[in-house]
Amino acid sequence: MQHGLSIIEPKTYRERTKRTDYPKNPSFRDGICEAIDAILQQKPEDFEAFLRMLEEYGYEIKRGKHIALKGKDQQRFVRLRSLGEGYSEEEIRAVLAGTREPQPKRHKREKQFSAAPPKLQLLIDIEAKRAQGKGGGYVRWAKKVNLQQMAKAVCFVKEHNIGTYDELVEKTDAATARFNELSDSIKSAEQRLAEIAALKKHIISYSRTKETYAAYKKSGYSKKFLEEHREEITLHKAAKAAFNQLDGAGTRGKAKIPTIKQLNQEYAHVLSGKPANKKSSPR
Repeated sequence: MQHGLSIIEPKTYRERTKRTDYPKNPSFRDGICEAIDAILQQKPEDFEAFLRMLEEYGYEIKRGKHIALKGKDQQRFVRLRSLGEGYSEEEIRAVLAGTREPQPKRHKREKQFSAAPPKLQLLIDIEAKRAQGKGGGYVRWAKKVNLQQMAKAVCFVKEHNIGTYDELVEKTDAATARFNELSDSIKSAEQRLAEIAALKKHIISYSRTKETYAAYKKSGYSKKFLEEHREEITLHKAAKAAFNQLDGAGTRGKAKIPTIKQLNQEYAHVLSGKPANKKSSPR
């Protein structure tokens, strides 16, 4: 009798893809810091209200000389002062009093990668957070944040006149193409600026070592003279080789060498993003 069910045969060991990326699981301390960050955003009226909100998040509070917390599945209490900068009782009280700005750990991580954090972020997976042991207070905060993010998304599509998914894809592709175009333009400009700086250096070196190289040539390319003036002669040869690489150099290596003034003008044009004057450009 056929049941109409397909049988999926297990893959052999050779066919399996070896996993190399293992995401770091958040620690209990990270969870406490995350809860504190969320509560401080809600601006409790005082420290006692702050502690009550922590209890709503599912944390057991141990009062005394040093406030300590213990969440679900934790075996030991964790003192506030052991959580790092910005999480001691004194620092939290200062934030609540308005004499200190909160410094969430997630913001510190973002600053390492970007000075401007993204305006939109992915929605919080509330069910996953519940499975991790988050309490009712965290769930209420997460729902509020998700509503704010959805509102930002709606404002974004309205502001950019995006009515359909296809329009969103089209605008995204156009923005990506523009970004790539600007990126290539910047790389080209940076390369040309480096070339101009190097050429200016060679022109100056050529001018300063011209007489020394003429004397070296007059000496019949004496080895003794070379040893005495090796640095100057090396710079002169390097400058001549650079001139031979200029656009317009013929078989004899002769090309019109731009002046320092012309190079300075082109450098300024490239730096400003404007096209260089053809009369002053060596290219």
